[in-house]
Amino acid sequence: MSQPLSPNGAATAALAGELPDDLAVAHLVAAGDRTAFERLMRRNNRRLYRLARATLRDDAEAEDALQDAYLSAYRAMGSFRGESTLATWLSRMVLNECLGRLRKNARRQNVVPMVSNDELDEAASDDERSFPDRLAARGEIRALLERKLDQLPEDFRVVFVLRAVEELSVEETADSLGIPEATVRSRHFRARSLLRESLAREFDVAERDLYDFGGAHCDRIVVRVVAMLQSDK
Repeated sequence: MSQPLSPNGAATAALAGELPDDLAVAHLVAAGDRTAFERLMRRNNRRLYRLARATLRDDAEAEDALQDAYLSAYRAMGSFRGESTLATWLSRMVLNECLGRLRKNARRQNVVPMVSNDELDEAASDDERSFPDRLAARGEIRALLERKLDQLPEDFRVVFVLRAVEELSVEETADSLGIPEATVRSRHFRARSLLRESLAREFDVAERDLYDFGGAHCDRIVVRVVAMLQSDK
């Protein structure tokens, strides 16, 4: 690790277009630099939110946990010594907050989307916006994946989100969770296997309903045929 910059030196580096190292950022934040902390939050928001969401399985609860973890991190920033990256340190703060909430509240959470409809619309191409049925189908697939992911054990779920969704390396995931790299590999493999099995069962059930022709469809055909037969008399 490079030698930490002084707060003034970090500010000078930032003005020069350089990215200060983690210790320099920590020093700025500990000294009360709210702008530095805001940039730190924006740089890590998506990853940390998904980590909280995977742990708590509730959108609003994840946001609350992330907010409280950020407040704790801001107050404790002076204790950061650079043994890990700031991203890893923040991940552990978020996990601690989430686990504390789970211990206080053991109720099962309702499944809600990890990505809002607004974010989905922004990510959609112009072609997709012109075809609402595509967006609807995409939303249904996303909801199915989130529902099945929420059904996984927490240890597997969190590893899967960090590895497959956030695309962290095995080493980064292990550092963030404080577990061996071999454990990350085995949990990721097991999570993928469980998801495949669960989705396969879902599709097996869905296959039986393909081109279903009951209810109103059936009635409509019968009525039409009867009407045509009567007209032939």
